[in-house]
Formats: sequence, structure tokens, C-alpha cells
Amino acid sequence: MKPRLVLRLAALCIAVHLVGHFFGHFSWKETPDPVKQEVIRQMTGPRFEFMGVMRSMGDYFEGYGLILFVVYAMSIALILSAARYADSNHDIARNVLTPIGIGYVAMGAIEFIYFFPFAGSISLVAGLLIILAIFLNG
Repeated sequence: MKPRLVLRLAALCIAVHLVGHFFGHFSWKETPDPVKQEVIRQMTGPRFEFMGVMRSMGDYFEGYGLILFVVYAMSIALILSAARYADSNHDIARNVLTPIGIGYVAMGAIEFIYFFPFAGSISLVAGLLIILAIFLNG
């Protein structure tokens, strides 16, 4: 199997994660469950000062979610860019892909602990595919 194909599969996994994250992010405040509604109300209502600004925990939650959109999109762009160099310049591809692969394996572990298995599986598979592509590339 060619490293370029493996990297495209990894980018596809991250794109699936981005789409799922998109729908989850923009619907997290919508629930019929009264217990969840109370938690959301508490997260989005009370504000407190932090580093000179007034924010709620919901604001931080929203912000971190939006940051992840950027991280996922940036990762996809870097992976696909490195895939173009996989055949011609192994060092550039390896140097770009190694921290991304390790990072996605770590993200997968964190997602298994703090989120849910599907998210963890997608990140873990993406990271392992990137690491596999590095080894296939030599």
C-alpha cells in the first residue's frame, strides 16, 4: 500500500471527525432532557472574570469547539500537503507527519477517556494510519 493512499485515508478519518464535530458543536444546547437543560443553563448563564474578560463556562466550551475546527482543517491540509512530498522528499514528509500522527493517537486516548468511543476511534485510527504511512515511506 502506498503512503499517499494511507495519508488520504487518515485525512478522510479526520474529515469525518470534523463533520461529526460540526453537528455536535452546533446542537449541544438543544436537548429535551431537563437535567441537561439545567447544566446548559448553568454553563451559559453565570459569568466570571478571567484574564480581564467576563466569560461563562459555555463560552469556553464554545471557543474550544471552534478551535478544534481549525485544528482539524489545518491537520487535513498538512497531511494532504505532506502526502504530495511522500515520494519525493521523505524527510519533509516524516518531519511534518510524525508530530501529527503522535498527536492524533494522543487525542484518541483522551477522547476515549473524556468523550466517547466513536470519537476516540476516529482519532486513533487517523494517528495510526499516519504512523503507518511514515513507516511505509521508509
